[in-house]
Amino acid sequence: MSGQRAESPAGIPTPASVPPSASIPTPSSVPSPASGETFADALRRLRAAQKPPARSAPAYSRFVNRRIGRYLAAWAYRARFTPNAVTAISAVWTFAAIVLLLLFPPSWLLGILIALLLLVGYAFDSADGQLSRLLGTSSPAGEWLDHMVDATKVSSMPLALAVGFYRFHVIPVPWLLVPIAFAIVSAVLFFGMILTEQLRRRTQGSVPLAEDASGRPSWLRALAVLPMDYGVLCLSFLTLGAIPVFVTLYTLIAVATTVFLLLAAVKWFRELRSWRPAQVHEQLPPEQAPIDTPPEQTRPEEKGDLR
Repeated sequence: MSGQRAESPAGIPTPASVPPSASIPTPSSVPSPASGETFADALRRLRAAQKPPARSAPAYSRFVNRRIGRYLAAWAYRARFTPNAVTAISAVWTFAAIVLLLLFPPSWLLGILIALLLLVGYAFDSADGQLSRLLGTSSPAGEWLDHMVDATKVSSMPLALAVGFYRFHVIPVPWLLVPIAFAIVSAVLFFGMILTEQLRRRTQGSVPLAEDASGRPSWLRALAVLPMDYGVLCLSFLTLGAIPVFVTLYTLIAVATTVFLLLAAVKWFRELRSWRPAQVHEQLPPEQAPIDTPPEQTRPEEKGDLR
C-alpha cells in the first residue's frame, strides 16, 4: 500500500514536492552505499529518514510491517535497488499468492503459503516508500506505479478467492457474494483514500490532515482499526485449512471494512464541504480558475458547492 511513497491503510506518498519532470533513477544512477557503510548504518539512516507514524495506522502495519519493511529497505539500499524495483518485487510476491488461490483447493499448507507470500509482499510494499525517502528519489511515476499495484491487488484478491472457492465447491454459492462485495468495498475505499488525500494536498496545508494530525499515536485507535489492517487479512489465510473458521474471520473483516468505509466516507465528505471555495480556487493556475459569478446571478443551491 506503498502507498507516498508510503503505505495506505498505512501511508500515502508525498510527490507534491517533486516536479513532474523528475526522472526515475535507473540501477546505474542509484546512489551507491557510502564507502564502509554497513547494513546497521543503513538502518540508522532509514530510521532518521522516516516520517512519524500516522495516528490512525493499524497496529500490524505500524508496529510490525513498517519495521520489517525497514530491514528490507536497508537490504535493497545495499543491493542498489530502486524503489520501483522494490515495488515490482512486492507485486511478484503478492500476485503469486493470488494465483495460488485460483489454482489449488483450500488446505492448511496452501493457507500458510498464501499468508507468507502476502505478508512478504506487504513488507516490500512498505520498503519501497522507505527506500524512496532514504534516496530522495520520490516521483509522480513512482507513486503512480505503487498505487496501481495496490489498486489491482485489493480488488483481485477477493475475486480470486471467490473464483477458487467456486471452482472447488468449497462453500455454498450464496457466500461467494461476501468476497465479491469485499472487492467492491476495497476498491471504493482505496479510491476514496487516494482522492481525499489528493484534494487535501491542493490546499497546501490549509485543511488539517486528519490522518497525520499532530499528537501521539493512539494505541486504542491502532487496535480499533485492526480488523481493517491488510496485515490481519493476510494472517487470516493461516486458517484456510479450517473453512468454517476462515469464512467467519473473512466475513467479519469484510463487515468491519464496510462499516469503516461508510464512516470514513461521511467524515471525508463533511471535511470537503467545510472548505471555502477560495481555499480550492486560489490554488489553481489563473487560466484554470473559475470565473466568479456576480452575487445576484448565483443560484442559492450553488453557494458553497465545491462540485
